[in-house]
Amino acid sequence: MSAALADTVPQAPLTLRWTPTQEEFDRFAVLSGDDNPIHVDPEFSARTRFGRTVSHGMLLYARAYAAIRRRWPQAGHATQTLMFPNPAYAGEELELVVAPDARLPWRLAVSIRRVADDAVVLAGECGLAEDGR
Repeated sequence: MSAALADTVPQAPLTLRWTPTQEEFDRFAVLSGDDNPIHVDPEFSARTRFGRTVSHGMLLYARAYAAIRRRWPQAGHATQTLMFPNPAYAGEELELVVAPDARLPWRLAVSIRRVADDAVVLAGECGLAEDGR
């Protein structure tokens, strides 16, 4: 990553809130081909340990990456490292935070947590690339 791109990455964290919907889970299932009933079937999911449908992990990251692209449109995507330690549910508000590393501003810490109980549903890192892809 060149100093020129690194200099264009704002140092302030990006924070936004989002409440995912069952419709978004269903649409992502169609788009991704992942139609596991834990994501799309409320009756099935009610009988699981979660008690309701849960988000696809990559739907969460897709939302995060869309925010990253809006904030840093000149940069592409080089790497990602993600963990999904807790479920995210339809109808529960989430807070997404993307924060550049102070020493390596093209390396972004990404986290999403449930607002109601502060449980982290996505924790990871995104590395930006210079070529805009």
